[in-house]
Amino acid sequence: MKVERKGGSKNVPIFLLLHGTGGNEEDLIPVAREIYSEAAILSPRGKILEDGIAARFFRRLAEGVFDLEDLRFRTNELANFVNNASKTYGFDLQHVIALGYSNGANIASSMLLLRPEVLSAAILFRAMVPFVPNTLPDLSNKYIFMSSGLYDPIIPKQEAERLFSLFKNGGAKVSISWQNSGHELVMEDVKKAKESFYSSSLLSG
Repeated sequence: MKVERKGGSKNVPIFLLLHGTGGNEEDLIPVAREIYSEAAILSPRGKILEDGIAARFFRRLAEGVFDLEDLRFRTNELANFVNNASKTYGFDLQHVIALGYSNGANIASSMLLLRPEVLSAAILFRAMVPFVPNTLPDLSNKYIFMSSGLYDPIIPKQEAERLFSLFKNGGAKVSISWQNSGHELVMEDVKKAKESFYSSSLLSG
């Protein structure tokens, strides 16, 4: 796990960095620093090892097919981790922003649907619907930015749109940006995320 904190303000945004499959806790730090260099960072490594080597945040049965029981367990586990970290490091959950890519974006989406109280906002790169809850939570105080690839071979356009609709129906302030890319993260993702971050109210404290 990686923890970084700049300055003494308790109102600084805290990026919860959630890497993709096979990644680690260092992967998204440059992205976070580009979006907002003064943010604090909380960056865990996924506990699941796929094929014994590739770190993930929850199990999957096949490409795009999730182990829903494990997803729910890991979502609650991660939410509890964030809650405990807020007490350990003295930050307010109202300042926690999930920043996730692929598998990390999917568990962030799951947290928004299952444990929304631990996040104020989310920046989701290449996310898909993790599961559909029986009842949508109230997301009216959540800000969500999605960035998806028009030519993503893993997440079809309609799947990203379905997630967007879920968040919208929950009342979230959600926007989506489409990139001329596949599943890989590109510079335009970071540029659009930064623009969205600064145009939001996330820096108002």
